[in-house]
Amino acid sequence: MFQVDENYTRVSEFVIVGFPSLQPEYFVLVAWLFFFLYVTTAVGNLLLVVMFTLERSLHEPMYIIMVSLALSDIGFATVALPKLIARYWWNDGSLGFHTCFFQMHMIHYFGSLNSLILLTMALDRYLAICFPLRYPTMMTNQTMAGLTLFCWGIAHIFPGISTINFSLMPFCGPNKIIQAFCTTMSLKSLVCVDTSRQYSLAFAVAMFILYVPLAFIIFSYICIVISVLRMAKGQGRMKTFSTCATQGCIISIYYIPRFFVYVTPFIPNLTMTPDKSIATTVFYSLFPPVINPFIYCLRTKEIKQIFRRWLQKRKGVMPTKHGQIIPDNDDEPNHGRLDSLLLGDSSHLPWH
Repeated sequence: MFQVDENYTRVSEFVIVGFPSLQPEYFVLVAWLFFFLYVTTAVGNLLLVVMFTLERSLHEPMYIIMVSLALSDIGFATVALPKLIARYWWNDGSLGFHTCFFQMHMIHYFGSLNSLILLTMALDRYLAICFPLRYPTMMTNQTMAGLTLFCWGIAHIFPGISTINFSLMPFCGPNKIIQAFCTTMSLKSLVCVDTSRQYSLAFAVAMFILYVPLAFIIFSYICIVISVLRMAKGQGRMKTFSTCATQGCIISIYYIPRFFVYVTPFIPNLTMTPDKSIATTVFYSLFPPVINPFIYCLRTKEIKQIFRRWLQKRKGVMPTKHGQIIPDNDDEPNHGRLDSLLLGDSSHLPWH
């Protein structure tokens, strides 16, 4: 399949270099930074999973998506960060040959999965706001659970093709990966043969899995904005647009930097230094998992009410009625309705 010298020595392990220009005196500081990001990501998202498990009131389609996103973020951080932390804490960046390819597959898998989860989230919000009367029959818990399992399964296909293709290639030269973790782009330069065809295929697959969902997300938000303009006025409209802008920033952070990193090798006059490329990759990979629990969950009315109830129980203050969640009077009813819909709280819909 690949024409190489039959006597070549196969690479048995790879070494994660990380930031090539980083001075050793900053290694511990960087290790602590990545450790803090990992703990914050794990604790914030695990809190959401535990809350979903304990509170039956959260057993709704939108919260199923949120838990799926939380588990995906925990998985990505667990795959990507421990070895990077070890690289800077103990100067241990070595990865076995097959371990590196496993990490590569899971890195791209969780990236693809997040894209599909964002697509599912946009579909759910689109149906809830644009078709509120048909929403309860179109999007049930069983339907959302099925869509979620489908996303977790199909997300393996496209990264799996790329992983298998690259694992069959000969690696007979340097083994240092100038990146924060094993990826298709970082391993491409270590292959002994021409990889232009395989890389072009991997690039096309990545663009498809990332930007086909993005196209629908943009379409859904345009429809949501049009519906909001017809339904709300004044302050309620501004609050809803503020929510859209917040979620739009997260989506932009997820998609736009990826696009520049992927297209840089194909544009002759556009270059990025290794440090800038790694910093960009780390930013769009690790920043969204850290803030997703706050954006999608802690701003949701029902979750804020649950937090308030938990705090009251710890202080020995019980709600005024058995099993009742004290209402959140911070927002006007009509204003909070659309804002809660966009953030995933469907309890304000007419059928509740």
